[in-house]
Amino acid sequence: MDREPERDAAARPRGGGRDERGPGDGASPAAESGAGGAVDGGGPDGRRARREAERGERRSAGVSRRALLTGAVLLGGAGAFGYSRREELDRWWWRYSGAAAPRVEGEVDHGGAEWIPASGANLRRASRPRDFGIDRVVVHMPEATYDVTLRVFQDPSHRASTHYVVRSEDGHVAQMVRELDVAYHAGNRAFNERSVGIEHEGWADQPEYLTEAMYRSSATLVAGICARHGIPVDRDHIVGHREVPEVVRVCPGSAWDWDRYIELVRSERDALG
Repeated sequence: MDREPERDAAARPRGGGRDERGPGDGASPAAESGAGGAVDGGGPDGRRARREAERGERRSAGVSRRALLTGAVLLGGAGAFGYSRREELDRWWWRYSGAAAPRVEGEVDHGGAEWIPASGANLRRASRPRDFGIDRVVVHMPEATYDVTLRVFQDPSHRASTHYVVRSEDGHVAQMVRELDVAYHAGNRAFNERSVGIEHEGWADQPEYLTEAMYRSSATLVAGICARHGIPVDRDHIVGHREVPEVVRVCPGSAWDWDRYIELVRSERDALG
């Protein structure tokens, strides 16, 4: 539940290129007649002149082929560079163009979730994954009850929020921020931009809040998030808040059963196909 600084000024992507001229056709020497038929004549001097002319034609054709190959290499390289940068430029465009992904207010990303919106002051509207790729899920424990957690994230002065809150008693899920948007949940800007945050009702030192219903509901929720965003189901990509860089936290606490949880998420993910 940490404040997030305002976005840094955007750097505009720059692009450029140049046209490559293709090689010109080699010009054949014009036939000339001179005294004694030096070029067109049939004597030794004439044959020598013709051989020199043929060599000149071959040299001209060779230069043209080299120029053609050089141009092809340059154009091919430019094409490869453009392709490799296309996705990044597309993200920059979505990030700073002022465009927004289509959305329906009140729509939820997880089937069965209840829409209870966080304060707009506690999040940043975005168009993920078009502007920020999503490759992490962060597991939290708020050190509070379900109802208090909802109220806190609806308070504009709090400057923190989460995407989902899971209730201990029955696993009920509230969605407070769309996955499109950046919730201020991780205390690390880069992680906020790349992750989905989930709060689980309870306290890190009170394992009685870790009910079967909450584990299973959360696993189903995370499996869907992983399926939507292509996130691998493993401990490198599903992490606790305490594992976020530059953050000093204990949640979700030592009682959280990671082995069991990942197994549940994997089973639910496999069931989705």
